[in-house]
Amino acid sequence: MSASLATSSTSGTSLSRGLVTLLAFCCGAIVANIYYAQPIVGLIAPDLGLSTERASLIVSLTQLGYALGLLLLVPLADLVENRRLMIATAVLSCASLLLAGSSGNGQGELFLGYALLIGFSSVAVQMLIPLAAHLSPEQQRGRVVGNIMGGLLLGILLARPLSSLVADHFGWRAVFLGAAVLMAAIVVLLAVTLPRRVPEHKASYVELMASLGGLLRRYPLLRQRSLYQGLMFATFSLYWTAVPLALATEHGLSQSQIALFALVGAVGAIAAPIAGRLADAGHARQASLLALVLAPLSLLFGLSAPGYSVIGLGLTGVLLDFAVQMNMVIGQREVYALDPASRGRLNAVYMTSIFIGGALGSAVASALYAGYGWNGVALVGAVLPGLALVIFLRVARRA
Repeated sequence: MSASLATSSTSGTSLSRGLVTLLAFCCGAIVANIYYAQPIVGLIAPDLGLSTERASLIVSLTQLGYALGLLLLVPLADLVENRRLMIATAVLSCASLLLAGSSGNGQGELFLGYALLIGFSSVAVQMLIPLAAHLSPEQQRGRVVGNIMGGLLLGILLARPLSSLVADHFGWRAVFLGAAVLMAAIVVLLAVTLPRRVPEHKASYVELMASLGGLLRRYPLLRQRSLYQGLMFATFSLYWTAVPLALATEHGLSQSQIALFALVGAVGAIAAPIAGRLADAGHARQASLLALVLAPLSLLFGLSAPGYSVIGLGLTGVLLDFAVQMNMVIGQREVYALDPASRGRLNAVYMTSIFIGGALGSAVASALYAGYGWNGVALVGAVLPGLALVIFLRVARRA
């Protein structure tokens, strides 16, 4: 199976549909690890002895760990045989999830360390996507990346309702233990089906890491796209960390009802394949403009009475997810086109900036909601992508 997939993809024709579907599933399953805790921090924190103010640290440390993994591990995809590297990180992810699910009462500080490790070890997804781009012909690259990103984004969006539902019926530890079992299955899938890819780049790890700064200096587009999506993802994480608190405390929703609410946000995943096709057709700038306008407007809607209803908050989630995913896919395609031999490192820089933004957004969510309510969350959430929009328009005017 692996040999036939590799032959079809490396021949320059196209990736087989089966391999694209497999990569999309694996991406979704792996990336879900960093989102399981987001809607259930209210259950985890008191059980482990963490205060309400420190509860969002669970989410922010997971995302910070992911950013560190992107920075320190993902560049190795330009240096080390890709399949072996992805399997090693997936095994580490399986072990860290198992440790988190086995945490005892009052072990809050230890669990925060496990959260950091879960994020750090869940970066195989950002090695899979450049691998797919490398194996795809130029005329199909946007569509292939968009389809795989659709699976990744479904993983992001479905992780929240799934964890809420499982935690409500079986306890929060079952979420992490179940994820560990799933990761063990992913390890087997990667080993059996992925084609081997040995990078042509020759350098030491130190030289490889030093080259990241050179890529940032060399490519203004990389800096711009990293900034836009970092601001967008800060709003995304701010919203999805704060909204379960608002739904539980002010709207009286149970964890199962919050799960259904989060499921609605998965509709936004349709943006990924749409964005890929628009980019292939030469409409990347117009699609990015739409995304950067839509994101702040969706948050400002939450300042109104209809916008703060459960239905209104759900509509905000759908529109925000749509905007964030569309801008991410378009940015990823443009960044990959800068230097095919450096896609692993380009992706590392791009995605690290995104998850630094996400970590900052989730870190302030609990305190912002506690101090200023939903209005404070909505205003800050609108300002961040609004700033990205202003910079985007200035760059477009100069160009």
